[in-house]
Amino acid sequence: MARFTGKVAIVTGASTGLGPVMSKMLADEGARVVLAARRFELVEEAAAQIGENAIAIRADVTKEEDVAAMVDAAMTHWGQVDIMMNNAAVPGTDKFIWEQTLENWNATIAVDVTAAMLCSREVLRRSMLERRSGVILNFSSTAGWNGMPRKSHYSVAKAGLRVLTKVIATEVGEYGIRCNCVVPGQIETALLKSWVERTAKEQGISYEDRLLVTLKDMALKVVSTPEDVTNLALFLASDMARTITGQSINVDAGNVMVG
Repeated sequence: MARFTGKVAIVTGASTGLGPVMSKMLADEGARVVLAARRFELVEEAAAQIGENAIAIRADVTKEEDVAAMVDAAMTHWGQVDIMMNNAAVPGTDKFIWEQTLENWNATIAVDVTAAMLCSREVLRRSMLERRSGVILNFSSTAGWNGMPRKSHYSVAKAGLRVLTKVIATEVGEYGIRCNCVVPGQIETALLKSWVERTAKEQGISYEDRLLVTLKDMALKVVSTPEDVTNLALFLASDMARTITGQSINVDAGNVMVG
């Protein structure tokens, strides 16, 4: 099913983890995709694997000029932006609140929240408002529901994205534009593996035992794959979800049940 034929998407954080998978799955369903990230060699490689319907852009999405250049690339190549995937994120450095530094706090907020505002602002100004059409997706985390110890910076950032989603959805609805938030739990990526390894070492237990602790609160006892998360994102970005907006939807194997 080619749900995105004729559509143009921008995916930030497209160098590793969820980003390249999401970009490829969008392109497989007909989208033309701008892949953006700070590590150009990785995002270039991801775009090359997609082919002619993808372009790679080096962008630090905390910088207004880089965000403008990213949207310029989409407009120059394809004349419009239909889908904005605000996927760029950093975990920051784990610190108890009494250890927290302003640098760690501000750097995490800048990538995980401010960048989503900048990217949303730019695609609305440059394409979506005039065309009265478009979809913006933000990517939060289940850490943003109840918070995680030693992750005040990250938890607050991810909670902020859910509120930003509601505000954007309210403001742009009259223009026929939708905004939703995907809320993953643990995703099977190198970042998760690194976190499990590090925390297992801190606690003096094996990797396997630490992973079991991670799984114990999940109803399904499995870790989501990037494809699992992308399946939800693509549904929300498609016309199949045309009356869904302002929502934060979990994809976390039943870890957090809201309602």
